[in-house]
Amino acid sequence: MTGRLWIDADAFAANLAEIARRIAPAEHMLVVKDDAYGHGLQGIVSLAWDNGIRWFGAFDARTGRAIRAELGDGPRIFVWIVASAEEAQEAISADLDIGVGDAALLEEVAAASGRARVHLKIDSGLRRNGVRPEEWPAFTARAAELERAGAIEVVGIWSHIAEASDAEDDEARAVFDLAAAQAELAGLRPRLKHLAASAAGFARPEFRYDLVRIGAFAYGIRPAGGPAESELGIRPIASLVAEVIRVDGDRVVVGTGSLDGLPSTLAGRLVVETPAGPRTVRSIAAEESDVDGWPTAAVGDEVIVLGAAASMSATDAAELIGTIGEEIAVRIAPTVERRRRDERPTR
Repeated sequence: MTGRLWIDADAFAANLAEIARRIAPAEHMLVVKDDAYGHGLQGIVSLAWDNGIRWFGAFDARTGRAIRAELGDGPRIFVWIVASAEEAQEAISADLDIGVGDAALLEEVAAASGRARVHLKIDSGLRRNGVRPEEWPAFTARAAELERAGAIEVVGIWSHIAEASDAEDDEARAVFDLAAAQAELAGLRPRLKHLAASAAGFARPEFRYDLVRIGAFAYGIRPAGGPAESELGIRPIASLVAEVIRVDGDRVVVGTGSLDGLPSTLAGRLVVETPAGPRTVRSIAAEESDVDGWPTAAVGDEVIVLGAAASMSATDAAELIGTIGEEIAVRIAPTVERRRRDERPTR
């Protein structure tokens, strides 16, 4: 075995339950971009469905279609990037909800075969696409025309916020609320509003609206420089494990797969858990990586690299090199097998 990512189904269920408690009465839209933050899309969405998640947030139509193929007709699946008329048609054919943040895409979605469910996006200040406020009245008026013609159904208004400061987020929320009011003046009656992600969804009730898009917290990934997992009521759901493939004196070599893809700048900083306790990773390479040795080291020993049972979480490692936990999680090599803990063979 060159590497394996063990997914703790119970920890994931506990995180989902805590999120539901924190954001009630809003509903949790589980964000599963980047292969469910590196945890494996198919396994994660199945676990989430079994634990009551009914909304999934996917970055693109390809991911949305994969969720639909895995779960069937049951869930609502929201995609916020549709890059072409062809992708719009694919999304509609897969019964996906589509985020629409510009006038040209609105026309492409309306022209596709089938009546699309759309969520109109206002640019509330983050500049992460979305319709500018000065263009919003005309945009919503056109959306209302297309809805009356039966080409689309406007089911939501949405946006992103920076979560950089309360003052900046308050300004964004004011823009969002005005946009929702203007949409109603245009004759639209969207049933759903969603603005917040993990941090604002937990900390600020006024940002929750109907849906809260939470990804990182669901996987137990806390924000860099932010509250600890214990303060948030979440815990990492995965443990990245490598096997020792060679022992050369005080040099223990672990196999490729587990560390390949992690930033090489973690070498000399990343502390892993071995059968003899914590040890430092000395090199990170594509073929093999070196760990400080221990007297009883043997081929086949397991080294827990990151996560729930490790010395460091993804965010702990990220803070060592000035980045965020999500970046570390999504860089775990796709060659690493993802497996649920309850499927682990006994020894």
